[in-house]
Amino acid sequence: MNDPIRLGLFGGSFDPVHTGHLHVARAAQEAFGLDRVVFVPAARPPHKPGKQLAVGEDRLAMLALAIAGEPTWELSSLELERTGTSYTYDTIVELPAAVDAPADCELYVILGSDNLPGLPTWHRAAELIARAQPVVVLRDEADLDTLIAVQEKLAPDLFARIEAGLLILPPAPGRASDLRARLADVDPRSGLDPSRDPTLSLLPPGVWEYIVRQGIYK
Repeated sequence: MNDPIRLGLFGGSFDPVHTGHLHVARAAQEAFGLDRVVFVPAARPPHKPGKQLAVGEDRLAMLALAIAGEPTWELSSLELERTGTSYTYDTIVELPAAVDAPADCELYVILGSDNLPGLPTWHRAAELIARAQPVVVLRDEADLDTLIAVQEKLAPDLFARIEAGLLILPPAPGRASDLRARLADVDPRSGLDPSRDPTLSLLPPGVWEYIVRQGIYK
């Protein structure tokens, strides 16, 4: 009898997607033996109220360019298609059917350490953690302090799952906010080579051209 496939959910704004995101996905896949990683761009993250995002179709298109050539990576527009507030719990329930995965697949949800403080208050957090193994990316010792604070808010069995999914990675250069700021300043008609720019070089191949063509972040 074959083992169930391991399906990783990597959600986020991806506004825009950058090489740091891809580094996290690759590290999580290797560390936990994930058969497939599904990138799910968020519509309106409930834990980031009021945040303005680029149009969902553009973020989806940029992700498609970024993961091209990765046969075990794929996209889902599940949250973009959902009306109202979008919760991660609903996504993990609906994801297997949405990506034609077996109902008995093992689910993993990839989270940045910035999500840790609020995780116990997420919609149906206990059920989410019980159903999908969290993969929590830690960057430095400050993240460990956050982990201790979270321990006080979760039942021991749930916190044990958090501990089982810790993934320590050195900080990747750049942030999506830095990219948005740089993209707002640069003149695409200047002939700038993005590969020579410390910030723009974080964009995966094809994403810079798409941003320029669509006029995003201006």
